[in-house]
Amino acid sequence: MKHRFLQLHLLTAYGPSNLNRDDLGMPKTAVFGNAPRLRVSSQSLKRAWRTSDLFESALAGHLGTRTKKIGQLALDEMRKAGLNDEKRAFEWSRLIAQAFGKLKEGDEGAGDEAADTASEPKKGKKGKKSETNEVETLVFISQEEKDAILALARTLAETEKAPTEEQLDLLRMKNATVDLALFGRMLTADKLRRSETSDRPLYSVEAAAQVAHAITVHRAVPEDDFFSAVDDLNREEETGSGHLGELGFGSGVFYLYVCVDRELLVKNLGDDARLAARTLRALVEVVASVAPTGKQKSFASNARASFGLAELSSEAPRQLSAAFLKPVVETSGRDVMGQAVEQLRGLVEKFDSVYGFDGQRLHFNTTDTDAGSLDLGVELGGQPRFRQFVEFAATGLDDTGKE
Repeated sequence: MKHRFLQLHLLTAYGPSNLNRDDLGMPKTAVFGNAPRLRVSSQSLKRAWRTSDLFESALAGHLGTRTKKIGQLALDEMRKAGLNDEKRAFEWSRLIAQAFGKLKEGDEGAGDEAADTASEPKKGKKGKKSETNEVETLVFISQEEKDAILALARTLAETEKAPTEEQLDLLRMKNATVDLALFGRMLTADKLRRSETSDRPLYSVEAAAQVAHAITVHRAVPEDDFFSAVDDLNREEETGSGHLGELGFGSGVFYLYVCVDRELLVKNLGDDARLAARTLRALVEVVASVAPTGKQKSFASNARASFGLAELSSEAPRQLSAAFLKPVVETSGRDVMGQAVEQLRGLVEKFDSVYGFDGQRLHFNTTDTDAGSLDLGVELGGQPRFRQFVEFAATGLDDTGKE
């Protein structure tokens, strides 16, 4: 593969919004360049992208599931298949869940009845920990693994026999769905069950994508919105509000950086270069147009990137956040977005003069700032610039699945 890394740099403006909240319900923040900034975490960005309608429609049939409730999935299927022995069904669901991770410890309780759901664990004697069929941490499972779990559950219900070690081993597969291939999965052995779980790490998937936290390119702090609501059925003489509340929000221009190891992505997808190309196209589209849905109904914070720069090379990746160490300020004739584009372009040119650059670049730009000098090694066609930008990400991975 000629160019191993795809790097994306995007600038997106959001009006008043609360895309990603902290434990107090306020927009998340960071200090960068000794200045306060608003922040959107990479975790919230990745979830918004992979669960978006755009991503799901583009990659239907190639997406996995992220869950703790693997045991419950199996338990429900065994019940559906006609297994009426709740105690055995629950124990077998725990064995299936353990194939993917350490089981979560339940609460102290009394009684010995099997749980009806994973959220109502089987309780042991008073003073002992109850049992659950949930794993401790969220685990990505591929569609093939999910199908295998359901098939084994049906087999157990039909035979009324406990799963064998061989059957449990067959649940884990090395072929990854698109979201596993991009964002990875880590499976570890249990300290107390090392011999039975020592092979779990073999089914871990190294993430092909790196996603930075998005930060504002300028100084920004959260603000408070004090609001009230009036009861529609108040009588004329009744005054005042029926509800008082407070809501945090912020606004700004955010810089986002994403890096994808295209070689690793192809490897994770079982050397399916054609699927890797589809994945990259879909990823670029959602990165530029999908945001976390926090407080979306209150703020309608739908936005698209105003500027994007895509780079293909095999050189060591690097962010361009240093362009905004000095917070962007509006200048005469240039708004914050336009000035941010200018500072980013300036840093790229300085990096090139110091380190050089062996690769290709393509940008799109909705501002009045000229950034045409950023394009490198590409031929512009007649398509809308963003469509060319999307296709650029999959350069070298053609429709036949070969480079």
